[in-house]
Amino acid sequence: MSAGRERELDQEDKTGEPFVGPAGQLLRQALEDAGIDPTGVYLTNAVKHFKWIERGKRRIHERPNREEILACRAWLDEEVSLIKPRVLVALGATAASVVIGSAARVLRDRGKRFESPLAPFVTLTVHPSSILRSPDALSRRRAMAEFVRDLRAIAAQVG
Repeated sequence: MSAGRERELDQEDKTGEPFVGPAGQLLRQALEDAGIDPTGVYLTNAVKHFKWIERGKRRIHERPNREEILACRAWLDEEVSLIKPRVLVALGATAASVVIGSAARVLRDRGKRFESPLAPFVTLTVHPSSILRSPDALSRRRAMAEFVRDLRAIAAQVG
């Protein structure tokens, strides 16, 4: 995990707000680039806590285990029942496994529509932090272009 995503998760944990750091900024830019008003999008995390280990002064993110994912599911279900989204987009592997199931694969299934009781249109794409972890500027530009393309295609399908 990149240091930027670790800081973002740390800030999310401290503020109680999702997508407040670099990945959140990138997500909002991608939404705008795709013609989607970011203020009309409800953002949340599928797993509601920041699991970490301390390394010096840094808190390093650890991937949640199955039990932690399941423990947070009730909160996600409650949010979905209150918001009643027309579209639900899982960002990244953890969210995809929570929302769609463990068989979902981000790169293979990005943009694919899944049947779900959560929303009329459920799909997945990459997490914006994966773009930030790209090894160089050219890869980041390509990854961002693909991410924006995913978001545009999703928006076009749900009109």
